[in-house]
Amino acid sequence: MAPLVVLVLKLRRAARTVAPFLCAVALAALVVIDAESPLAPLYAVPGAFLLGGMLVSRAANRAKAIEGTFKLDLELGALFLVLAYAAVTRVDGALDGRMYPLVYVCVGLVSAFARPAASVVVLFFALGTDFALRHYAMPASSMQGILYTAAFMGIFASFNALLLRAEIARVRKALRERIQAEVDKLRDDARSYRLLGAPAPARAGARGTDEERLARSGVEEIHQSVLFALRLLRQAMNLHTAVLLWQNDAGTHLRISELCSDDPNVAEGPFLAGDGIFGAAITQRSAVAIGNLKPGYKLPYYAGPCPVRAALALPVFEHGAIRGILVVDRATDEPFTPREQELVEEASRYAVRAIQNERVFVQLERAKVEQGKLYRAAEALNAATTEADVVDAGVKSAREITSVDFAAVTLFDEVSKTHEVRAVSGGDAEGVVGQRFKNNAGLVSMALENKHPLPYRGEYDDKRQTVFTRKVAPPAMPSIIVLPMLVHDKPLGTLVLGSRRRGAFNDAARSTLEVLASHVAVSLANARMMRRLEELATMDGLTGLLNKRAMLEVADQKIKASKRFGRKLSVLVTDIDHFKKVNDTYGHDAGDVIIKGLGEILRRERRVTDAVARFGGEEFVVICEETDARGALMLAERVREELGKTIFHAPKPGPDGQPVTIRVTCSIGVATFPEAGATWEEMFKAADEALYTSKRSGRNRTTAYAPAPRAALPSKAQSAA
Repeated sequence: MAPLVVLVLKLRRAARTVAPFLCAVALAALVVIDAESPLAPLYAVPGAFLLGGMLVSRAANRAKAIEGTFKLDLELGALFLVLAYAAVTRVDGALDGRMYPLVYVCVGLVSAFARPAASVVVLFFALGTDFALRHYAMPASSMQGILYTAAFMGIFASFNALLLRAEIARVRKALRERIQAEVDKLRDDARSYRLLGAPAPARAGARGTDEERLARSGVEEIHQSVLFALRLLRQAMNLHTAVLLWQNDAGTHLRISELCSDDPNVAEGPFLAGDGIFGAAITQRSAVAIGNLKPGYKLPYYAGPCPVRAALALPVFEHGAIRGILVVDRATDEPFTPREQELVEEASRYAVRAIQNERVFVQLERAKVEQGKLYRAAEALNAATTEADVVDAGVKSAREITSVDFAAVTLFDEVSKTHEVRAVSGGDAEGVVGQRFKNNAGLVSMALENKHPLPYRGEYDDKRQTVFTRKVAPPAMPSIIVLPMLVHDKPLGTLVLGSRRRGAFNDAARSTLEVLASHVAVSLANARMMRRLEELATMDGLTGLLNKRAMLEVADQKIKASKRFGRKLSVLVTDIDHFKKVNDTYGHDAGDVIIKGLGEILRRERRVTDAVARFGGEEFVVICEETDARGALMLAERVREELGKTIFHAPKPGPDGQPVTIRVTCSIGVATFPEAGATWEEMFKAADEALYTSKRSGRNRTTAYAPAPRAALPSKAQSAA
């Protein structure tokens, strides 16, 4: 029944998908019929309303969509063509009249705005409608016209698609270039004001990072502050132009940082730092004032004749070094007084203070962002309770802190002196995760040994350096850093990060990542401690099997599952024969060896779904899912025979100095759900009674509980040995 329902649903979905286009085809057929013999209003009016309603609906959907789909473009194009042919046949009554170019217009519009595949289908739809009209409704029309129609439609569609799409592509490219130029200018401004570090290749999609947002806001604030100062200068001193020029990092060129002027002939730059009045101010390291300028005098920042008669250039200092030049000029031949020069100097100091203040603000905001990332990382790591969760949270946090293309976590086993790659993100996880390697000359081993991040500054060369081993290596990247994870100087592992961007792990990022690695190490140690506590709470310390408390929880769950699904369930209770005698003869150390040996046999013989527990002393319990009495007896016999064949060696030699060997046997009781009971207490009591039947019957045997009359079996049990 289910496949039939799925088929019906698929057919309904397909019908809903193609229904609008089929409706357009039906409307086209109605236009052909109307052209052959005009339809009565009873049919023509509903058809017109249906066409208008569908056209409005599809046009509204297309207007809302950012980019049309093939289905929507196809439906809208077909409906427009139906409307065009209806108008042509109703107004002209033929396909060679004045209204027929409307069809070409529709084809051109569809090809211009629709997807190429939809445009092709709409073109064939138009040709099919045209052929039907010429063949059925207007036989007098020339059938040769279909060839001319097809040629003109193809030309209209091709020219519109090619020309419009080429123009759109050109405009998009120009906009991208303009935006990129603005972004580059913003980055240059930010770097010149020391808001950003040295230039580095940007990662794809990294345009909206926190770092660039901070830089953008900082540059805008600096521009507003400096522009305010220049406007005040211009109004107070009756200036023609006030311009602040800033040096590049090399000190070879100057570019306009901020400008206040109405002159349209101000050049964009950049300008040579040693050119004209700029070079004089930089060389003298003091203000340079010139007057009585003629139109032929060349001021570097004006294109064409000199429009001013007096100019003053003042070097801008920051921490004793020249960072730029503030230039003011006026159109009248009035020399700049000492008071005006002091005012210009004060404006330059104001501009420097604005830049310094914004730099501090950006640094504070950057620190705030980094603290936020560390806080979120600490929250994620605190919520992780297992090693896997800690590793996953650490990798995700590292990706948030810096531009990471590869991340891996290795754990160190101090006993075997081996490293294991536990998690990988951004690389070939299948080939790396789970790989183990000994201490070697790789960066992972050296970082743990030296307790310091490697390599220096995160600059990695895969030809000279090894991260894990020669065979197990991360993707080739110019930036890789290996951060040791330590707790109280105890090595736990490493956090390995890689980036395709050079200089990704600078001092600021590296210090933050070191803090993150410390958080990961502490969380990892806590997860291991929690796992150890869980093991101590649920496992027997001697055998590593479940303890009594954990077994009771497992037994309750398995019995509930057996009741719900109607499955068989068997319980085995095992006890070592004459165990007290063994302890008295060979000592408790020898008894512990035997208990551990029986635990290993039970662990080896059981199935994966079976639960094994040490219930106390030398008594063990096995719970077998989906196992009837016969299967449980077979398992019990295998355990009993395996124990009987096992030779144990006492930890201490005998009086003669020779090793002491010990052989023991066991007795087993078996009970099966639901015959032996419906609760754990009833099941265990039945298996325990069967165990004591085995012991009273001579030991070294297996007995299955059977709900038989007491007269038949004194202990309600049946021996099976």
